[in-house]
Amino acid sequence: MKCEVCYRHCNLSEGKSGFCGVRTCQNGKIVPSNYGKITAAGLDPIEKKPLKNFMPGSMIFSVGSYGCNLRCPFCQNSDISWGNEIKSFAGRTQIINPEDIVSKAVSLKSQGNVGVAFTYNEPLIGYEFVRDTAKLCKKNDLVTVLVTNGTASDYVFEEVSPYIDAMNIDIKSFNPSFYRNLINGDISMTKEFIDRSVKACHVELTNLIIPGLNDSDEEMAELAKWIHFLEIKAGKKIPLHITRFFPKFNMTDREATPIETLHRLRDIASKSLSMVYLGNV
Repeated sequence: MKCEVCYRHCNLSEGKSGFCGVRTCQNGKIVPSNYGKITAAGLDPIEKKPLKNFMPGSMIFSVGSYGCNLRCPFCQNSDISWGNEIKSFAGRTQIINPEDIVSKAVSLKSQGNVGVAFTYNEPLIGYEFVRDTAKLCKKNDLVTVLVTNGTASDYVFEEVSPYIDAMNIDIKSFNPSFYRNLINGDISMTKEFIDRSVKACHVELTNLIIPGLNDSDEEMAELAKWIHFLEIKAGKKIPLHITRFFPKFNMTDREATPIETLHRLRDIASKSLSMVYLGNV
């Protein structure tokens, strides 16, 4: 069986899992082994997603599972995203169904909660749970937020996007070789996902700046111009979050991003964009 969730198109035999560690073949069908298996949950400020221009000042019930279809050596949530650690999480988690998630989200309204955010790991490798939960959210007057790397097929987009109110999409670089060689990804799929998402809901983008890898003036200028092109096509503004890298996981060979680098890149991006924010500073 061939998985159609992302560009990898993993061929899975019975009982085997794909690159993400989640999609698996059972009884001749590809299903998510992490459906309803929550590894992290909490009530967060919506700005933490980060979303700066969507319901600012509100709180959102954030949930995540395990597994990812990229391999970022600077991953901030490596214990639940990829590697041997996710196997131990898979064995320890209990299934929490969409109804329970929505019930909890509704109970948190008294604390300022406005909805549910799918975050922490890559939510779209288990898009079925996102879709089913988001549908219930709509019936209970809750907003839905998706925090994703945008590496998902058109089919997955169509399944999920009708029920999502806002997204933060991580564009890790504007250089195809960065995606291909460093994180084992495909920038073309991410760009296409962003293009479609901007037309469907509120979208903000995040670009983590790593010294010596994606911090050039030229790359930021190209990224900002491309985002501005999307703004013109969609007829709406697209906020860009330029965030600071800190040594983490398998990338401890360099210092944190200098603050002056972030300010310089913000100035460059601001030549094309009206909403550019700094994060982790």
